[in-house]
Amino acid sequence: QVQLVESGGGLVQAGGSLNLSCAASGRGSVYVTRGWFRQSPGKERELLVSSGWSGTISYYVDSLKGRFTISRDNVKNTVYLQMNSLKPEDTAVYYCAAGAIISRPTYWGKGTLVTVSS
Repeated sequence: QVQLVESGGGLVQAGGSLNLSCAASGRGSVYVTRGWFRQSPGKERELLVSSGWSGTISYYVDSLKGRFTISRDNVKNTVYLQMNSLKPEDTAVYYCAAGAIISRPTYWGKGTLVTVSS
């Protein structure tokens, strides 16, 4: 069993930055692929970016490249999402996820709310 706990969400003005964290615990948790999803009001949850245990990074939303950066600290068993130049349309609940196939994750965090004001 893997437990995921997100932190770092909050209210920020457009153009600002936030750094989300996702701490994992549980046997084998450091080895699984980790990813970030988000869900905006009235929209489906979407996969944004993932990081494999070895550091392989994949972006699933091209428009986020250059603004959002995923990083991973396997010693701390924590994944980060640095979000810069935030826009009001980035407002969403951001979820950390983990699993062998990140598009169908086995484990989810409870989510952290990011609100970007104009």
